[in-house]
Amino acid sequence: MSRNETRTTPDTELEKVRARYGLLAVVISSLAIAAVAVIGVWRLNGDKSVIVGVLTAAFTAVSSMTTAYLGIKAVSNTAKSIALGDGLSRQRTQAAPPDQHTP
Repeated sequence: MSRNETRTTPDTELEKVRARYGLLAVVISSLAIAAVAVIGVWRLNGDKSVIVGVLTAAFTAVSSMTTAYLGIKAVSNTAKSIALGDGLSRQRTQAAPPDQHTP
């Protein structure tokens, strides 16, 4: 294996699967909300106040869901990198011999 290749571990594969299916769920849900909003607007026959309410609710739902997904993913990635970084720094400090000062 060359230096630039990365090894895939079961944890890495699991994270990829979670990210794919999480993103897929967000996209499908957003499309479903958009479809319901379009059908709702089409069926309202020009009642502008209700159309504005339907479109506002649809936009709010899509943006809230997308923001929640991205926020959870960012926090998860940050926590994982901190945990991995913390473990590496512990290994380095345990492997290094303590400084011995002579009086």
